[in-house]
Amino acid sequence: MANIKSAKKRILVSETRAERNKAIRSKVKTFVKKVQAAVESGDKALAEEALKAAVSEIEKATSKGVYHDNTASRKVSRLSKAVAAMK
Repeated sequence: MANIKSAKKRILVSETRAERNKAIRSKVKTFVKKVQAAVESGDKALAEEALKAAVSEIEKATSKGVYHDNTASRKVSRLSKAVAAMK
């Protein structure tokens, strides 16, 4: 454990941010799963709606620094491709 006050604060801050980032990642994963479930069920309208919501969450996570820009783009691209491939 750190002895210096500023080091103690950094530990607390990093734990707080780690919890926040974990919650945001979890939320994004939930939205991605909703898109994948809609694609598997074959409901294109539901999939498009879920995609719109998922893209929004991914963009929010990226703006908060949880995901790198390229990671977010890759996730959006893969989801969009899956929805576009539906009949």
